[in-house]
Amino acid sequence: MTPDIWEALRLSLIVAGRATAWGLVAALAFAWLLARYRFPGRTLLDALLHAPLILPPVVVGFVLLLLFGTHGPIGGWLDRHFGYRLVFTSAGASLAAGVCAFPLMLRAVRLAIEGVDPKLEEAARSLGAGPIDRACTITLPIALPGLIAGAVVGFAAALGEFGAVITFAANIPGETQTLPLAIYAALQVPGGEAIAMRLSLVSFAAALVALLLSEVLLRAGKRAAGR
Repeated sequence: MTPDIWEALRLSLIVAGRATAWGLVAALAFAWLLARYRFPGRTLLDALLHAPLILPPVVVGFVLLLLFGTHGPIGGWLDRHFGYRLVFTSAGASLAAGVCAFPLMLRAVRLAIEGVDPKLEEAARSLGAGPIDRACTITLPIALPGLIAGAVVGFAAALGEFGAVITFAANIPGETQTLPLAIYAALQVPGGEAIAMRLSLVSFAAALVALLLSEVLLRAGKRAAGR
């Protein structure tokens, strides 16, 4: 493979990995909130959290641009106070990919938490276990396969995200040009079909490796959960 293809693969794995890491943490927090608590506005919050799933990715990228751009309320504040910019950076690409993948992770993690019998948590509480103890010793171990499934689905979605990334982070070689964006760029050049084909094969191989690894992790998670 050429250095450009290696660079696109490296960026894709970094962007998808970071998107999955922060997205899974957020998904776990919101999934726990939605699965274990009832409060006013819960249905509205649920709908807002799943909005990226039904919105066109370009719209998601545009909303992120409005919020996190240098003139946006969040992006402008970060730029003025910390000199930190997300737009047109690899971190911004991770944010865009993670937002689009987030509803998929949220759904998987929420179903896993809802599948844990609350009576087990009640029994642990009656024995003196606090909220953190119950979460770490009861809920999370049992829900572990669902968490792994959420991470796998999120990683796969982030790895292939195109619309939100190119809208918010642009298509900058060596900075934000992931495999899908590199394939798009190659197809814009006369005679670039051969490069696009090689990039597509690399993308397919990366996805296949991720699927095989996910199967190993899922089996390990099920064994750890005693299933």
